[in-house]
Amino acid sequence: MDRYLLRYFLAVAELGSFSKAAARVSVTQPTLSIGIAKLEEELGARLFERTTRRVSLTPAGSRFLTHARAIAQEYEAAQRAVAQAPQHKRVRAGVLATIPARDLERLVALHAKHAEGEALELLDSTERDIANRLSDGRLDLAITILRPSFESFAREPLRAEPYVLFVGDQHRLAGAESVDGGALAGETMIVRRQCEGLPEISRYFTGRDVRPSFSLRTLSDDRALSMVAAGLGITVAPLSFKRAGLHAVKLNGFELQREVGLVFADRLRGAGQAGAFVEAARRTYGVRRKTR
Repeated sequence: MDRYLLRYFLAVAELGSFSKAAARVSVTQPTLSIGIAKLEEELGARLFERTTRRVSLTPAGSRFLTHARAIAQEYEAAQRAVAQAPQHKRVRAGVLATIPARDLERLVALHAKHAEGEALELLDSTERDIANRLSDGRLDLAITILRPSFESFAREPLRAEPYVLFVGDQHRLAGAESVDGGALAGETMIVRRQCEGLPEISRYFTGRDVRPSFSLRTLSDDRALSMVAAGLGITVAPLSFKRAGLHAVKLNGFELQREVGLVFADRLRGAGQAGAFVEAARRTYGVRRKTR
């Protein structure tokens, strides 16, 4: 049943006149009459007795009036409830696939605790895709590696960390603090295919004439490091990936670092950065810096 038909019915019932009712609901009298006829057809009963002097409710119309008023009141109450409900701000955040899952877990937990009405939508993706989505407005901000592809955006550094060699508990280097890459000839390697430092890692080993065999090539950092812990091979990854079952060994002569940070879409440049997600990111990484 269309709501406008209820409006027509209630106006006629309250004013006892089709012409006055038409004026109240801002339609012509013929339009209102057609609407009342349609309502009567839907209900299968006459709702009004029409005379030259007055319009009055039929017994069916009187019964329907009670329900029509209740429906109208419920609809108005629903409108007020929706209008008064707090409007949650939605933040669309990109997350580089090589950001450790436990960092993201802590960030999301902090955000949930201090969200203050800010809804969160996350996208796990690559550097290029994140940059494209920030440019065209499909993302509001992102946690990613601060590299030249993001120089045109407002940025905020969160953590700088080195790349290290990870070995399992039972590996011969488990107790070592550092090792030269040349000493790794004959080792079996696990390749993190999404690693942003992969070209530099490859050059480091080939420059020392180390051409290892590979036991696993994977897009999943979690799988790669789990297999290192299981003894399938060794791998190079950012220090923040360290966890139980893994030992971090410095690679002598390999000084590559990565800087993790927040990158903001242009519409947030200079304003709006201090939302709940941003504060959660700062707390996760233990820093509070100004956007540069």
